[in-house]
Amino acid sequence: MMSGNPFDPDDESAYRDWRERKLEAAVRSVDSLLVEVADPLRLTAAEREALLVRCARANMAVYASPRIDADSGLPRRLGAQLGLHTLEANYLADDDGITALSAATGGTRADYIPYTNRALRWHTDGYYNPPQRAIRAMLLHCVRPAASGGENRLLDHELAYIALRDLDPAHIRALMRLDAMTIPARSEEGVIARADSVGPVFAIDGDRRLRMRYTARTRSIAWNRDPRVHAAAAALAQVLEQSPFVLQLRLQAGMGLVCNNVLHDRAAFVDTAQQQRLVLRARYYEPIADTGEPTS
Repeated sequence: MMSGNPFDPDDESAYRDWRERKLEAAVRSVDSLLVEVADPLRLTAAEREALLVRCARANMAVYASPRIDADSGLPRRLGAQLGLHTLEANYLADDDGITALSAATGGTRADYIPYTNRALRWHTDGYYNPPQRAIRAMLLHCVRPAASGGENRLLDHELAYIALRDLDPAHIRALMRLDAMTIPARSEEGVIARADSVGPVFAIDGDRRLRMRYTARTRSIAWNRDPRVHAAAAALAQVLEQSPFVLQLRLQAGMGLVCNNVLHDRAAFVDTAQQQRLVLRARYYEPIADTGEPTS
């Protein structure tokens, strides 16, 4: 049982103990996260345990299955088997809370980068949500990959925390400020559809889990004017480009990612008339079911 709180910047003893175990267990290849799943709708006990163990170790797991249908019931039923039940019905999601990510050719979706074939910079999902509606887990299911491109880079946010704290614990304190990062309000036809979203980058949940809210975007974002916050944000951006723990993943049909909202990006991609990228996304307010301390 872990004593103290390793994510408290003033609890050095708990941090050192946890840091040693975390780095010893750190994954350096996405192959270490892969679980072969016969049917995501009906996980066997062994498949479920394999996914949960990987999530406990690395905050994420990757599955490969023969199911390539576009039924939104798949991510919902898979998530429920991993302890995920409270879907976020985010803007532009379908009525059931599942979002179909594909390159839009027109309409409102074409105004938002996730619904285009353009690259997405490093972020966690729902970074524009207020803290009381924080996204703690996410699931991606690939129905069709793009003809080319569309790869993801992944980084366990706990490993980013370690790198930043090792550089300077002051960076952690700065990014834990309740007003560290603001995403300005979104307006539609002069009416505010979403208010300013103000919150920390790193936060500790009541169950002593580390939660992260971040985007590397440079437009429509306002960092706190405190020079320490700007220094910490710059250091974090450097960590994301230099970490030896960044994983590369290109989802194929039937594959998926389940994670505790880890840091990720997406490369630009190219569709053809014969093959157009389609990925189903589910976001949740709770984390993936816990299996205890990460082990090597």
